[in-house]
Amino acid sequence: MSWEPAAGLGALRRRAEVLARIRTFFASRNVLEVETPVLAAAGGTDVHLAPLHTYLADGRRLYLQTSPEFAMKRLLAAGSGPIYQLGRAFRDGEVGRRHNPEFTMLEWYRPGWDHHALMDEVDALLAEVLGTAPGERLSYREALRHHAGFDPFATADGELRERAAGLGLAADDVDRDGCLSLILGAVVEPRLGRGRPTFVIDFPASQAALARIRQGDPPLAERFEAYVEGVEIANGYHELTDPGEQRRRFEADLAERRRRGLPDVPLDERLLAALEHGLPDCAGVALGVDRLVMLACGASSLAEVMAFPIDRA
Repeated sequence: MSWEPAAGLGALRRRAEVLARIRTFFASRNVLEVETPVLAAAGGTDVHLAPLHTYLADGRRLYLQTSPEFAMKRLLAAGSGPIYQLGRAFRDGEVGRRHNPEFTMLEWYRPGWDHHALMDEVDALLAEVLGTAPGERLSYREALRHHAGFDPFATADGELRERAAGLGLAADDVDRDGCLSLILGAVVEPRLGRGRPTFVIDFPASQAALARIRQGDPPLAERFEAYVEGVEIANGYHELTDPGEQRRRFEADLAERRRRGLPDVPLDERLLAALEHGLPDCAGVALGVDRLVMLACGASSLAEVMAFPIDRA
């Protein structure tokens, strides 16, 4: 057992510089820094995330937030205008070279923007912090066609499982989107963002999460993921503002959580009330700050840029 920090002082100084640059970047663009609670009465329903919880002395169960998204949207509905937050987020079961259960997230929202305008700003932030060249944009279909050799919208479920199994991926107990995610992570993502950032756009509607869906053949989610040197760095949406559709998605998540035997979580009724009041048309993005610092330092793991990762906490 070591008492010493995992990161060297050089990396910690670079981390401080990155945080300062982020704040200067947003101050120059008149985006308000906000703080929202780490503990909340509701946790995220996403089946791919495992929220942690604790109890107050009066018995109330509160969730450590996997993202500040819900509270920030309540601020937007109250008329905050453009906002950003630098803070801690928590996700159980995420430990590894690029994961830590406690991590630093940058999240920001731009009223009146769509996800294309927000990608431009993400690109500008990456250039400011990492010195990257202007990024490229690939559709989800183009990314999988080019790097994995198949059309994700035209390939049958059985063939997807065969492709995943051929890569040594355990795809027996996952659905279509699960197979696609396995292949994306194993084959496509390591090849993205080489030399300049890559923004993957136009995801399947079934992977919309909290993004709007653009109708068409096929319908597509108005979201993006950004990659730098094979590392996923950010995930953004043209945000869903319809309270009825949001409730339906939450309820579908809960049904899927029950089907998978995952813990139930309460719906965030305060967020739904804020949507009923009126969330402005906006785009939002979450960016992993620890990964950003890792890239800025030329490191290969989060432990190299975190003072005390989970095994030293």
